[in-house]
Amino acid sequence: MFHPSTERLIDYWRGKAADNGVPARTSVNPGDFLDLLPQVFILGRDAQGRHPVRLAGGFVTDLHARDLRGEDALGFWTLSQRLEVKSALEVARRRGEPVVITADIRAVGAPPVGMEVLLAPLTGADGQADRFLGLYQPIAMIQRLMGRPALELGVRQIQTLGPANEESPRLRLATLHGRLIA
Repeated sequence: MFHPSTERLIDYWRGKAADNGVPARTSVNPGDFLDLLPQVFILGRDAQGRHPVRLAGGFVTDLHARDLRGEDALGFWTLSQRLEVKSALEVARRRGEPVVITADIRAVGAPPVGMEVLLAPLTGADGQADRFLGLYQPIAMIQRLMGRPALELGVRQIQTLGPANEESPRLRLATLHGRLIA
C-alpha cells in the first residue's frame, strides 16, 4: 500500500494504457493531476543508458535546490545504489510496468526523510518506452530537512507493480465492531 497520491498516479497511468501496454507520452494530460504537478517529473532515456530529467515540478527542483533539466537522474541516488536503480528502470521499461522506490532523502545536518519515488514508463511515437512519468511523494514530514537541499536519495526498497492491465490490490473492510462482514 502506497501513499494515496502515489496510488492515484499509478491508477492514472494504468487507465491511460492502450491495449494492455504502456501508455503513450501523448496520452498523459498534466491537467488531469494539477495538484500533483509540483511533485511530478519526466525522465528520458538515451542510448548510453542515462536518464536525463526532461521536466521537473517545483517541489522536485526545490528539494534539490537547482534546475534539474538535462541532469542524469541516476546521479540523485547514492553511488553504491545507482546500478540497482538503473536496473530497476530497465526492468520497468522492458516489462512495461511501473516501479516504486521507497527511499530516504538525505541532507547535511538533517535526519533522513522517507519518500516514495514512482517511475512509470511511457512510449514515444515509435512505440518504444523512452520516458518515465515520475512522482516524488514524501511519506514523512519534509520540514525535518529544515530547508536544506537533498544531497542524495538512498534506497530502502524497490517494488515493481505489474503491467498496466493488472489491477492493484485494494483493501476491504473485513470486520465491523469485531464481527466479520461477508
